[in-house]
This record gives sequence, structure tokens and C-alpha cells, in this order.
Amino acid sequence: MELLEERIRRDGVVKPGNVLKVDSFLNHQMDVDLFNEMGKEFKRRFAGCPINKILTIEASGIGIACIVAQHFHVPVVFAKKAKSINLDGEMYCTKIQSFTHKKIYDVIVAKKFLSPEDHILIIDDFLANGCAVDGLIDLIRSAGAVIEGVGIAVEKGFQRGGDIIRNKGIRLESLAIIESMDDQTGEIVFRS
Repeated sequence: MELLEERIRRDGVVKPGNVLKVDSFLNHQMDVDLFNEMGKEFKRRFAGCPINKILTIEASGIGIACIVAQHFHVPVVFAKKAKSINLDGEMYCTKIQSFTHKKIYDVIVAKKFLSPEDHILIIDDFLANGCAVDGLIDLIRSAGAVIEGVGIAVEKGFQRGGDIIRNKGIRLESLAIIESMDDQTGEIVFRS
């Protein structure tokens, strides 16, 4: 998606350790107009799929997922990284290692929000090593639901996450795939 790639080139900052900061428009301060265009593109790419729920993980994926859900006219369910006192009933649970936070999280979704009747589109902001998406796939499979696909805003194509998901036979649509980044020059090369 050219619009997203242009925005990354203009406002993204490459940091050491293969980190791309896009906090001015994607995952701290959010450009809702950009999100809306991304939502339209995901709707176009997954047209014809019987999606009835969007699944994401807290926190950075929630904003994008909400806008995407508006285009599909379906609810968003987000996996929580911590159990709180207001969660009740049975839960699906999995473990996810965060690339950014270098931490392992127990991730949970209440069983009442995922069922075998659901056709789910996973939406997230980044795909690097694939752990977050893999964990969401595990939750969906635990519920017996159907995975219609995965929509990612920014995929780091030089890391293994995309290959892991695609090798599982799951449809993966990334709006911007970064082939390489250089923290010395700030150059970002996108896959064509």
C-alpha cells in the first residue's frame, strides 16, 4: 500500500536492533485517516470472506483493528496480556513472546467471545518474528473457529514471521513489507 509506505519513509525512524519507530502515526499517536485507508484496503483484500469477527492483541493492534472492523461491520475482540478482576468465566490462554518488549506474556480471551461459528480475521500493526500472530492462531484453533486470514500493517520481511504464517497455509496480507532497514542511514527498502 503506497500510502503507508510513503508515510513510513517520511515519518518512520530506524533504530538499532531492527526496530522501526512509527509512533507518530501508527502505534502511539494514531492517524485515523490513514487507518481508514488501511481498513478499506483490508476490506478489498478480504472481500468475499465470511468474516464475522476481528481478533487482535493489546495494545498497538486495537486502533487499527477497530477501524478495519468498521469496514466489515463486525466486532473486535482483543486478546489481553494480563488477567484482571473484571474478567470472568472460562478463558482461552496462550503464551506469546514480544519482540519489542523482550518478554513472554500469558495472553487470554474469554471463551464467550470466540466460538466454532466464528470466521476470524487477525489484524495487527507489526509482524516480525510471528509470535503474536502465532499465539492468536492458537487461541482461534482452541475455540474451533475458522481463520480467514491475517492482515498486518507492517511486515518485517527480513525476519521469519511472515514465512512461519504462510508455511502454515494461512492467508497473510501485509500492507507494507520491509525488505531491509539501515539504522546508520535510516534507509528503508520495501518489497515490490
